[in-house]
Amino acid sequence: MSHALKEAECAYRAKEVPVGAVVVHQGAIIGRGHNQVETMHDPTAHAEMIALTAAAAHLGSKWLKDCMLYVTMEPCPMCAGAIVLSRIPTLVFGCFDPKMGACGTLYTIPEDKRLNHQVHVIGGVLDAECGMIMKEFFATKRKVKKQ
Repeated sequence: MSHALKEAECAYRAKEVPVGAVVVHQGAIIGRGHNQVETMHDPTAHAEMIALTAAAAHLGSKWLKDCMLYVTMEPCPMCAGAIVLSRIPTLVFGCFDPKMGACGTLYTIPEDKRLNHQVHVIGGVLDAECGMIMKEFFATKRKVKKQ
């Protein structure tokens, strides 16, 4: 998760919502990403999507069956769907997302038995650290908006 936090810091410096993600395969990071929605002018450029794409390219496969995904914030519905489609067996995330969380908060997409693949979800890992960068980002953004 510490590597995902480093990715979130990259997003923060780029004035993006500070979410970071890494995909690990056999103990090595094979995909990493941070939010680039503003930079790329792309609503799908979430940290998870970028990390999944990089990992799939690295493995030369759309299936990430022997991988783990670490994300600093609970994935949204789009990313949760992509996680299921990638066949990742385990998702670990940091802080919960009360507005868009689709991995236990608002929805439970990765563990939905109606889908053809379920993902084991572990939430709240380094919750305080992952939440703090989000709080700092939005506090700074609100302060700048007032000026």
